[in-house]
Amino acid sequence: MAPDLGKAGSSDSLTGLQGDTRSSAFALKGRNLTVCGHSFLLDVPPNIVLTPSTTCCEGKGQGQSQGAGDESGCFVGFACDTTESRHVVPLGRLLGIRFMSIFRFKVWWTTQWVGNKGSDVEHETQILMLDHSRQSGRPYVLLLPLIEGAFRASLQPGEEENVDLCVESGSTRVRSSEFRSSLYMHAGDDPFALVKDAMRVVRSHMGTFKLLEEKTPPGIVDKFGWCTWDAFYLKVHPEGVWEGVKGLAEGGCPPGLVLIDDGWQSISHDDDPTDEEGMNRTSAGEQMPCRLIRFQENYKFRNYKSKRNDSASDTGMGAFVKDLKTAFGSVEHVYVWHALCGYWGGLRPRTLGLPPAEVVKPRLSPGLQMTMEDLAVDKIVNNGVGLVRPESAAELYEGLHSHLESVGIDGVKVDVIHVSSSSRRRRRFPNT
Repeated sequence: MAPDLGKAGSSDSLTGLQGDTRSSAFALKGRNLTVCGHSFLLDVPPNIVLTPSTTCCEGKGQGQSQGAGDESGCFVGFACDTTESRHVVPLGRLLGIRFMSIFRFKVWWTTQWVGNKGSDVEHETQILMLDHSRQSGRPYVLLLPLIEGAFRASLQPGEEENVDLCVESGSTRVRSSEFRSSLYMHAGDDPFALVKDAMRVVRSHMGTFKLLEEKTPPGIVDKFGWCTWDAFYLKVHPEGVWEGVKGLAEGGCPPGLVLIDDGWQSISHDDDPTDEEGMNRTSAGEQMPCRLIRFQENYKFRNYKSKRNDSASDTGMGAFVKDLKTAFGSVEHVYVWHALCGYWGGLRPRTLGLPPAEVVKPRLSPGLQMTMEDLAVDKIVNNGVGLVRPESAAELYEGLHSHLESVGIDGVKVDVIHVSSSSRRRRRFPNT
């Protein structure tokens, strides 16, 4: 069962594990946070909360030797005097322990990062693993920021080599002063088993996702696939896709999956007539702030005529998908790209055939403002996203996906999910 994360009964429980009868590999000794008796974060502030996990790791990794699952893990939270929508609190100073991490270097991309002290940690760090010590016997330690209620967490560098925990709701109307499970820590001797064991505990605690072994992966995972983006960018067109698949097949690498990326949709700029597709902007970034104007494919694919059937009705994306699969037997799956809100700039408001939409300008959080500059992000922030109301979301996806299914498209790659999520939250709280 997940730990009881209700409000603490006394102020003593907000200073660590004092008074808690559950055992844990993690403990506060003086002002230092220890794992199996070894200090790894120094000068921990007194408002840091530790709550041992009560979730056992069934199928625990063979390399683990730190006892039962509920002893290897611990949730971390904190209490503050003020109620805010964003808190940044130090967890303790990290000195001389190597770590490996993954952080968001752009709004929608992550990459690996390494270091050995608090100031080496990057903003928007999503996962961090501390190295073990063969000499002292200190195990690997995983630090995993979580979502707690309406708040998301990440790690970032602090002052004087502190590792800071940042929690934020994204809306000034969603505030809190007390958190009990914004970070999860797990210890183990095998780094690979450690990650799996930690995810089992977090999955049980949150109840919002499934582990890979609990899922049925789609057929594309066992297929060699080709995405059109780097070959064509927005200039993708049926003949080019055909020649690309033909070249791969003739070269001995026949694709089982073809993904038609950005460039197939019907879009226009805000200053274009609504009956005119703005596909004359063909360079990456120049399509901003283009918005979706219809669910159907644009003229490049809509005007396709079948190579195998002279019938005047055998045209469009459906004919192209059918021809592609028939001519190249290896192609079992054809996917297309689209953004979470339809397109980079969402839907164009007051467009016939689309659900009602409103342009909302998102705001980047302070952490995201520290990430690498990106033209697409700048364009979205400056020009906003055309959002449908939450109650119309089903209408948006039903309209888009039902058309794609009717023309033989097997699946979609959904992109631009992070910035769109922040925009949707802004839509719910327009006065923040």
